[in-house]
Amino acid sequence: MSQAFSEGDASATPSRKVFVKTYGCQMNVYDSQRMTDALAADGYVATEAMEEADLVLLNTCHIREKAAEKVYSELGRIREIKRERERTGAEMLIGVTGCVAQAEGREIIRRAPVVDLVIGPQTYHRLPDALRKARVGEKTVDTDYAVEDKFEHLPQPKSAEIARRGVTAFLSVQEGCDKFCTFCVVPYTRGAEVSRPVSQILAEAERLVAAGMREITLLGQNVNAWRAEGPDGKDWGLGRLLFRLADIPGLARLRYTTSHPRDMDDELIAAHRDLCSLMPYLHLPVQAGSDRILKAMNRRHKAADYLALIERIRTARPDIAMSGDFIVGFPGETDEDFEATLNIVREVGYAQAFSFKYSPRPGTPGAEMKDHVPETLKDERLQRLQALLAEQQHAFTQSRVGMRFDVLIDKPGRRAGQKAGRSPWLQPVIIDERAGEIGDIIPVRITRTEASTLFAETL
Repeated sequence: MSQAFSEGDASATPSRKVFVKTYGCQMNVYDSQRMTDALAADGYVATEAMEEADLVLLNTCHIREKAAEKVYSELGRIREIKRERERTGAEMLIGVTGCVAQAEGREIIRRAPVVDLVIGPQTYHRLPDALRKARVGEKTVDTDYAVEDKFEHLPQPKSAEIARRGVTAFLSVQEGCDKFCTFCVVPYTRGAEVSRPVSQILAEAERLVAAGMREITLLGQNVNAWRAEGPDGKDWGLGRLLFRLADIPGLARLRYTTSHPRDMDDELIAAHRDLCSLMPYLHLPVQAGSDRILKAMNRRHKAADYLALIERIRTARPDIAMSGDFIVGFPGETDEDFEATLNIVREVGYAQAFSFKYSPRPGTPGAEMKDHVPETLKDERLQRLQALLAEQQHAFTQSRVGMRFDVLIDKPGRRAGQKAGRSPWLQPVIIDERAGEIGDIIPVRITRTEASTLFAETL
């Protein structure tokens, strides 16, 4: 059996290998990294080959349609790999974590007995304990909302491990959601809104920067709802936190996602105006342009409120690029309602957007509503919306040609002789590999585009 050995282990004690497959959002990417950190303290090293793994974790997402069925299908494939390993006397434990784990719980083990442990997103700090039980044949289903703070119980990754991940990082500052949009499962899978303390966030950010990170993206299911007591004893919102993070030496760029329009306050808008390190790109979902549908979705804002907010943000930061989310075919959506969505898209002008057909999620109020829109009509509306959004994205990309701005080089390019980076607006930028090293921020001029990718020459 292929074994991995920990760096610097003089005794050459074999380490166990863990393979983590991550589904869905940036929060899950962050969670997978923290689970890997927790497992490193338990003697595991990461592998990119599932066939070599002593532990396979599926860190799941429940937002998309048929998410659970996709997980069960993957478990069927993993079962065969486990059987093959068992023939050689090798161990393979299997765990399901994340939002499908939270939603399905014991049903996962009932339908897929090959699974050894099911861990919800609020309890992955208990993963090492669950593994110790699994090795003696005891299955674990841990989907409670933990009373203790999981972040305080997670071991910190070593600087070398942080550096290995590149020069950009995610940092979770907030989890859960109290908005209860009628289409969304997040309040049921991630729980109520919880904000991490300022001291925790600053300490983690400083560790990331000390290990070489140049850009940090703050994460939360509803990130701009973050609130905590600051070191001055006052109530801090996300804007105040961004101002403090911007003071960390070496931290060149800040971003955050995902936001709710109702939590976009004056101080956060001021941060976009005053902080050069806060990148001019904002993902601010509206979901629909019809007030009637927004009310049915329980979004608690009107289309005019959203448009007025966009105007305030653009007044503060004229070069900001907007991104959004849209759902078409919500129950009861008429042609007039859909036209209102097209109109709000035309009025805002999006640099990027994500659009989906409505699909019912069990346990959400939307699933129980009447007047569900036929699939054929959803398809037609989605195609029309996506055509408009693609037209806007293309126009935005083309508008960058000839522009001069700074690019953070963050990885090698796909082709020989190239390096890749990101524009301030989160677009991929391709440059000559001799232009700089990974982690450098260099001035460039955009010469051409391909799809949504920019190509640049150095200045």
